[in-house]
Amino acid sequence: MAHVPEIEASVRYLESDEALASLAKDPYWPKWDSPWWHMLLLHEMGETKRIPKRGVHALMESLDRLPLKIFPIHDGELPEGVPPYRVPCHCQLGTVYQVLSTWGVDVDRELPWIRPWLLRYQMPDGGLSCDDTAYRVEDEVPSSMVGTIGAFEAILLCTNRPWTAVERAFLDHAAEFLIGRKLVEGSSTRHNAEERTSALEWGQLCFPRFYFYDVLRGLSALTKWAQMTKQPIPHVAHDVAESLRTRFPDGQLRIGRQPWLGKPTWSPAASGTWHREPSSVSPLLARVSVVGEVSPYLTRQWSDAQGLLGI
Repeated sequence: MAHVPEIEASVRYLESDEALASLAKDPYWPKWDSPWWHMLLLHEMGETKRIPKRGVHALMESLDRLPLKIFPIHDGELPEGVPPYRVPCHCQLGTVYQVLSTWGVDVDRELPWIRPWLLRYQMPDGGLSCDDTAYRVEDEVPSSMVGTIGAFEAILLCTNRPWTAVERAFLDHAAEFLIGRKLVEGSSTRHNAEERTSALEWGQLCFPRFYFYDVLRGLSALTKWAQMTKQPIPHVAHDVAESLRTRFPDGQLRIGRQPWLGKPTWSPAASGTWHREPSSVSPLLARVSVVGEVSPYLTRQWSDAQGLLGI
């Protein structure tokens, strides 16, 4: 992609006292124009190394100050006075793990609680869910594609050593989950019935993904798993690839949706309280997410996936 001046603006912001003040309050909120989202967007654009050291260290410190380092499921696990939105979830940690690792942080040393978190909350079908109530359902397994994909990518891609037996089992089970969903299907459960509606949009690609899911993201992760574990490429990957080739015969992938549009955010007030308000969009996010435009980033990911598929 040609020079994007908005990249420089994001880098300057991440070096600023304003960004550090935001991280001092919370690593994640508010969406979509606080440091977390600038860093994640730069990462997805392949510009991870442009993230300033000052911002990375402030993010790590903010993450380590979080009031709870488990995902509260059962009574008594959420401390009194800690609102649920101040506790991270699997999709948050899976994505930020990738950003920090790619930047050069030894995440397992600096934030040693994140990787065990991701491994701990895998459900019986191989997926995860960022809905705490899903773990208390006894007659079905209402796991989530969104809750799974970031954790799967993090464990798969972010290690400079052989996987442990636990990690390898996690990866293979998560891959089975993706294959079982054919990369395109929402949950068949009652508890997570709304995911079947969400799945109708997964064929419409988005950029950036942040924590969102689309079929190319699933395809990319699954083909990398097959390559790295020396497994045959699953048939469902070829099916999805054929669908993408039919839709984009020139190989140039276009953005089909903006899944963050219209979603509110939690924001801290000067008084120290938190409130809900409309989210804002950074200039860089606005620049690279235009529906209908060719995305060089999606196109690059598609090219890499085709190489692994041998097509």
